[in-house]
Amino acid sequence: MARPADPHAREALIAAARVELVKKGIRGARIEDITAACGLSKGAFYLHYSSKEALFRELVDAFMAAMERLIVQRMEDTERFFAEHGRLDSGDVAERAERSARLSALHAEGDLRTLELMWAYRDVMHVLMRGSQGTEFESLVWGMVDREVARVARDFQRLQGTGVCREDVPPAVIGSLIVGTYLLLAQQMSQMEQKPDLAVWASSIHRLIREGSQPSGLLAVPVPAPKKTSSRPSTQTRALSRTRTRSTPRSGP
Repeated sequence: MARPADPHAREALIAAARVELVKKGIRGARIEDITAACGLSKGAFYLHYSSKEALFRELVDAFMAAMERLIVQRMEDTERFFAEHGRLDSGDVAERAERSARLSALHAEGDLRTLELMWAYRDVMHVLMRGSQGTEFESLVWGMVDREVARVARDFQRLQGTGVCREDVPPAVIGSLIVGTYLLLAQQMSQMEQKPDLAVWASSIHRLIREGSQPSGLLAVPVPAPKKTSSRPSTQTRALSRTRTRSTPRSGP
């Protein structure tokens, strides 16, 4: 009678494999090193997985499924916002309308959720980008990138028709810019031991992309960080703010 697989052993194998795969890549990682790292036998490994590739495939599938859920949630949240508040036009941005600021904050929250997921799977992304050469996973990340670039480009093209986004930027360029930014941040995360302030990252990404994509002459809508990360501003920050207030000409009556 076959011995039942221990679910705790499965978790230990996954944790050990994630470390080993980052260090040596898929081809270099060895099952005996994975099992030795968590105090299990090769037999215990094969109770759960047929190969190290099968284990990594499970991690990749979990990551991609979670990313797909975030994409769907983001689209649903945006459509729900439009149903409740109406769609934006160029006047909403130019007049700093409340609903424009609220939509920007909603998008910044979506950016934060994406960054949080990337942080949780930063080792998987590292292996896909730098440790999967010569394996079945080699082109997987680039297929995902191509799909996301196309999706973002379609969304941007729809916004161009409303006057909210500038029309002199090809949608494929903005799609590549946004997706490429996330890809580079994922690579940066894989080199970090301490978690950065992802809320600041999210609001910064959203602000730069939003301001760069707005038609010329439209005022930027301020977007708060998805969560508060600091208390009172420093003396230096307050002094800089006062200097900018005195030196910056008013743009309106």
